[in-house]
Order: sequence, then C-alpha cells, then structure tokens
Amino acid sequence: MKMKRLLRRLLQLDRPIPPRSATEIAAEVEQNYRWNFWVNLLDGASFLFAISFASSSTILPLFISKLTDSPFPIGLLAVIVQGGWFLPQLFTANLVERLPCKKTVVVNLGFFLERLPYWGIAAAPLIALRNPTLALVVFMLAYTWHTLGAGAVATSWQDMLARIFPVERRGSFFGLTNFIGTGTGVLGAIVSAKILDTISFPTNFFIIFLIAALFIHLSWIFLSLTREPAQAVTATRKSNRAFWAGLPQTLRQDDNFRHFLITRLCLALGTMGSGFITVSALQRWAIPDSTVGFYTGITLLGQALSSLILGFLADRWGQKFNLMISAGAMGLSFALAWLAPAPSWYFAVFLCQGIGLGSAFTAGIMIVLEFCEPERRPTYIGLANTIAGLGGMIAPLLGTFFLAWADYRLLFAVSAGLSLLALALLRWWVVEPRRAGVAVRSEAG
Repeated sequence: MKMKRLLRRLLQLDRPIPPRSATEIAAEVEQNYRWNFWVNLLDGASFLFAISFASSSTILPLFISKLTDSPFPIGLLAVIVQGGWFLPQLFTANLVERLPCKKTVVVNLGFFLERLPYWGIAAAPLIALRNPTLALVVFMLAYTWHTLGAGAVATSWQDMLARIFPVERRGSFFGLTNFIGTGTGVLGAIVSAKILDTISFPTNFFIIFLIAALFIHLSWIFLSLTREPAQAVTATRKSNRAFWAGLPQTLRQDDNFRHFLITRLCLALGTMGSGFITVSALQRWAIPDSTVGFYTGITLLGQALSSLILGFLADRWGQKFNLMISAGAMGLSFALAWLAPAPSWYFAVFLCQGIGLGSAFTAGIMIVLEFCEPERRPTYIGLANTIAGLGGMIAPLLGTFFLAWADYRLLFAVSAGLSLLALALLRWWVVEPRRAGVAVRSEAG
C-alpha cells in the first residue's frame, strides 16, 4: 500500500487537471516551444556525450574482452542493448495512455530506473583486477538495469516529445539535437581514446565510466526542466486484459502499420552482426585499444551528419525516406566488413554504421507517431518498439549461433542481406504514413 501511494505521488496522479480546449493547449505548446527546444536539446547533447564513453558497439565490448575470452557475454550485451530499451515499451503503454502528464514518468521514475544504475557500471572496473568474474557480473547487472529502466520510461518520453513539438518540427528538432549531441560524442570518443591509450587497465575504464555517469545525470537535470502541458485523459480506461486482447484487432485493422512492423522486424534482425564488428577487427588485425576510441568517433560522426541532414529532410518528405537511408547504410556497412581486406576499411564500416544508426533511431521513433491519433500513440509506440526489441534480442543470438559453426564473414554477409531486404520492403511495401494525414489532422484537433 505504501509503495502504491509512493508511485501515485511520483506520477502526480492526484494533481487536478484544469479543463482546457485543444486551442488553449496548442497555444501553451507554442508559447513554451523555444524553452522546450533548448532544454531538450541540452538533455540530448549531454546524454549522447555520456554514452560516447560507454558505447555499446566499441567501448563496452572492449571492456568485456578484458574480463573474459568468451564471446557469449558480448553476445549477451548485444541482446541487452537491442532488446532492453525496446522490449518493455508495450508493457507500459496502457498505463501511459491514462496519464495526464508523461513527464512524471520520464523524470521522477527515470532517475531511479535509467540514471542511477550508471554508478554500478562505474564501480565494475574497480573490481576487475581482484575478481574479473565478479566485475563482469556487476557490470552486466548494472547495464541491464539501466537499459530496461530506459525502456520502461521510453514510451512516456516519446509521447511527451510528441506533445511538446508539433509534427512539422519534430524532424528538425531531433536532427539538430542528434547533430550537436553526436558532435559532443565525437569529442567524448577522442577523450576516451586518449584515456585508453595513456592510462592502464582498469583505471582507464573507471575514469571513462565515471565521466559517463556524471553527464548522464546532468542530462536528467535538463530534461526535468521540460514544460509539458498536462491534458485531461480522453482515452477509455482499459484493464490490462482488455488492452492486450485488443492488440490483434489493432494490427488487423491497420494494414500499413502491420507492413511497417514486419519491415522493422527485418531491419532489427539485420543488426545481428553489429556487436561483433569491433571484436572481429581486434581478432583479425590485433588493432590497439586506442583505435577503438577512434572507431567510436567515426561512428558518431556518421550519426551527426545523417541526423542533421535527414532530420530537416524528414519534415519535408517524411520519415520513411530516412529509414530507407538507414537500411541501405547498414547493408553497406556489413558488406564492407564482410569483404574488408585491411583494418583501414573499418573506418568506412563504422561511418556507415553511424549513418544507419543515426537515421534509424530518429526515424524509427518519429514515424510511429504519425500512424495514429494522439490518444493511441502509446499503444502504437509500444507495439512498434517492442516488436523491434524482440528482433533485436533474437539478432545477436543468431549472430552468436553463426559464430559457433562459421566465422565473422558469414555473419556480416547475412546481416547485409537482411538489411537490404528491409530496404526493399520499405520502398515497395510500406506507404509513407504522412500521405494519409492521420497525425497531422489529429494534432490540429
């Protein structure tokens, strides 16, 4: 009972919501647009700077490789990365639809679920010399806590952004935010490369993870300054049983969204080789640890450029175009890794990975918001991202399976094929949702 009261207080469920018209809410959104733009931009920049010191494709696999020779923990890390953020979102959608203010979940619960675990990640290197196995366990548990916690608040975060940014400005906001954020991330990658090169293990990783922990909490401070207009709940209250029972009907009624989900699953399966690219470079050419930091930098450079350019283009042409760019870039990245005759090719591999990741993350979030009316957004967000999360969890397991009886080249070839298949499905099977005008009409009231 005490826990329930605490949860209601954190979510501010007892706060009265004054009745307001759609016009009044739209006026408040416009009034706070500049403020929300800057505080959320600073949140994104700080957050991306933080995770450049804990990159799941470069820094974290390198740290794990220092603790064990087994490829299984690296495959497990990829499962956590791909599934942890996406998978929980459908399970929170029914609750989120009934909340008058989404910020309470993002800020109040997000501090404990998403931000606090980074101190456990920072503590893991301190245990590494004395007990590498325990250090690995502490690291994996803390990172799982962080990733699942981020997924638990992600539906609310996306719905909050949809409330405070009009549909015709979302792409440019995300593009500019990711450009600046990944730009600071490139700086972080350079710093992390210097730390890895000049400071011995495990002190180097402790410093890197400590910087990540500090800046991920700074981003939370900026996020907490968001001004979201509380809105009376119009969605019909459903029990969890009724909510889950209604999901098949949602999929049956919306053919285009169903096609999108299948394509998104294919795109997620195509990432099965992502977590193994750095390790393949280490094993094939014995590159120095500092080079891994530069791989992070080139990845972030690709993300920055694609986010800035494609973010502004999305406001004009829609998000499907960006997803097609993502699928093509990922396919090219894996093809280059498959055929690479020298380690220098991996700079192009990671540049294409960055372009693919940058456009996929932004477009993958934004396009879902345009498939439905505002009151259904949490359900659509949950469906899209949880299904993508399932694919993301299966993908690295498939990657580990391929490595058990083949080599990295076959893994990268299969990943390239799946990414290009997703590109074809997007081009000829999925219709740009903005053509139907559902989101635009509903946002206008």
